[in-house]
Amino acid sequence: MSEIVSNIKLGHIETFQMVYRQYHPKLYFYVLKHTRSPYLAEETVQLTFIKLWERRTALSEEVDISLQIFRIAKSLMFDLLRKETSTRESMAALARNNKTVQTDPDVFKRAELRDVYETIEQMSPVRQKVFKLSRIDGLPNKAIAEQLSISPKTVENHIGRALRELKDARSPAGSPK
Repeated sequence: MSEIVSNIKLGHIETFQMVYRQYHPKLYFYVLKHTRSPYLAEETVQLTFIKLWERRTALSEEVDISLQIFRIAKSLMFDLLRKETSTRESMAALARNNKTVQTDPDVFKRAELRDVYETIEQMSPVRQKVFKLSRIDGLPNKAIAEQLSISPKTVENHIGRALRELKDARSPAGSPK
């Protein structure tokens, strides 16, 4: 066995290929048994042989090559499983945050609507009534004027001032109006 390790350490590609052909199926099914993932099994096997070749000079001639290969594979398998779990958790967190982000506009709309209603409720009783009849009930200015016994021009003035109050209420404090 130490001859195989010695040849690999010296960079003999033929010996490495022989080891690859011999251990690839065994290693694949070992990892597949533990991960139940063909993707992770194949990824672990490929990374194992890459690492084996890259670190061939550090191989021990006293330890059987199969034991060294399976140690590398076991370490890589745990790393890949940890990474996959972390990725899955990150994706789940992202999905949860995405749902929150999707509902946030509704929260902002409700808050904005509440602010509009509060501003309307703070208007003078006549302006409040004119505005609600116009914008909520959809009545034309002439119908509002007749219903409240005021001129259509007064209705226009109340609506204009109500809109200005709403606009002013939405402006951030200290900004020019």
